[in-house]
Amino acid sequence: MNRTDRLHALTEELRRAGPRGRTAGRLAAWLEVSTRTVKRDVDALQQAGVPIWASSGPGGGYVLDAAATLPPVNLTPAQAVAVAVALAGAGDAPFAADGRAALEKVLDVLGPGARAEAERLGGRVWVRSGAGRPDPAPVVEEALARRRVVAITYRDRVGTASRRRVEPHLLARTGDRWYLVGWCRERDAPRWFRWDRIEAASLTAETAPERDPAAYGTPPPDARAVRAPG
Repeated sequence: MNRTDRLHALTEELRRAGPRGRTAGRLAAWLEVSTRTVKRDVDALQQAGVPIWASSGPGGGYVLDAAATLPPVNLTPAQAVAVAVALAGAGDAPFAADGRAALEKVLDVLGPGARAEAERLGGRVWVRSGAGRPDPAPVVEEALARRRVVAITYRDRVGTASRRRVEPHLLARTGDRWYLVGWCRERDAPRWFRWDRIEAASLTAETAPERDPAAYGTPPPDARAVRAPG
């Protein structure tokens, strides 16, 4: 787990713990790091403005201020199943693993009756699994989220493999395929890389520069970003 993911996981664990908090030892065991690393991470979060405070005394630990917790998510069982169906049908989509983790959070906040009904209804909806995500997917997702250049091994339509350094711009689905759209350093031009042909990926330390979106072409009129409608 990289440091960015670890800081996020630490914050979410403290959020779940509520006023009980978590000891440094328990957090270290959960994250599989040393208590010294946990203390450094907590200090970094505090410096970034996350309201974490230390409770003193026996059994004391770290507590995330209640003001920073999110309000409960009120979903009906049918809405929870709709989220599950969307995720199950998109096993090869970007951020699929994060989506499954988010679904568990949604189910955690349902009352016992609502959760039982969601599970009953969900048991009546079946989805045939696809091929799944390529192994490099988490690295490419991180590169997009952190605006970092990513080095990929890519196999083209005739089976030839090449190594490319790509500035990730967006992930797009067209037809029944997902693509990484980015600026290829080797071709010095925008390229669409088919998601399932990316065989390996490694994150570089180089920040991907901002480029004019027009360089990547105009999206089709029926294309839209994946976000809450305005």
